[in-house]
Amino acid sequence: MKVCPITNKSSQMGGRYSNRTRATQFNPCGNVRKYANFQKKRIFIPELQKSISLVLSARGIKTINKNGAFKTLKKAGLI
Repeated sequence: MKVCPITNKSSQMGGRYSNRTRATQFNPCGNVRKYANFQKKRIFIPELQKSISLVLSARGIKTINKNGAFKTLKKAGLI
């Protein structure tokens, strides 16, 4: 299972019901797994003068853009 190392996001289980089905009878449509928006990114860290490849969620990428690569990856324990 994929988990974002920055935000610890992974997949979730969800169900599908129409409101009409819910009102009339118990008729489940089955479960569906909802995945986080994972992207493969190569991030350059200027303090270390190297780049690393990671699979991150979109929220994790936004966190890196806001707080900086070195600070965010150090807090997550990746470097």
